[in-house]
Amino acid sequence: MNSNPAIEFRNVSLGFDGNVVLDEISFSLGNDEMVILTGASGSGKSVLLRLAMGLLSPDAGQIFIKGQDIVSLNEADLLTIRGGSMGMVFQEDSLFTGLTVFENVSYRLDEHGWNEADARKAVTEILHFVGLDGEEDKLPEELSGGMKRRVEIARALVGWPSIMLFDEPTMSLDPIMAVQILDLVMRARDINGVASIYVTKKPQEIPYLSEYSAFKVGADEIIVKEHKHDSRIMVLDAGQIVFDGDLDQFYKSEVPGVNNILTLEQIDHSTNPYFKNPWDPNRRAHERFL
Repeated sequence: MNSNPAIEFRNVSLGFDGNVVLDEISFSLGNDEMVILTGASGSGKSVLLRLAMGLLSPDAGQIFIKGQDIVSLNEADLLTIRGGSMGMVFQEDSLFTGLTVFENVSYRLDEHGWNEADARKAVTEILHFVGLDGEEDKLPEELSGGMKRRVEIARALVGWPSIMLFDEPTMSLDPIMAVQILDLVMRARDINGVASIYVTKKPQEIPYLSEYSAFKVGADEIIVKEHKHDSRIMVLDAGQIVFDGDLDQFYKSEVPGVNNILTLEQIDHSTNPYFKNPWDPNRRAHERFL
């Protein structure tokens, strides 16, 4: 088993048009660990995830995925890592509107050369995991917002990558559906041992992910119940990590970046950069904006 951290940043910095977005960021994500990443809009959360995926290249520093420095890799090698080790759920709707649920979920496997039988088995398994049995032939336009989110999570989890990145996956969902998505995230974390970075600005999600866990009971039943999980909470503010600790420390912190989250600071997302399909084999190496 690879003993290296799932993700490691060493003194990573990145700026756009003379503005520093991330400044000397260093942290590691352990295997099987969850980091809940929070902070106001513009603090660099989404940029950090895209750096981890190799969708952006830093101005300085090193980024390691399971011990492999990805900064110097070409796009073909980056695609191999994404296809084999990583999945990501984006803020924005990223489903292919002309493909069925099954085709959307199998897309990444097809791009990476899975044979038809293995791909069908993996897709069927993950659709069952997210509760979409029987919806395989529907198009995205036939799905509710919550169902679309579950398809996106299924597409990211299919084949069970060891690392998952979630970029505010419940942002546009109602509270009931948001809890269902959080339960899926916990099921992947606790039952399948997926290392994850979960980005959120919703304060109520932080204790839920930290104080509840998923458990398998019986052959095919998974429940979520109150049970403390050793999740780390990391807060970005003005491009720097200003807090890294557990839930109790988070609530006791007097760091301004923490207080902003706990007082429900609301900032517009409309200026966030948009990124197209990260699995596209025709992407140029280290494109910043697509």
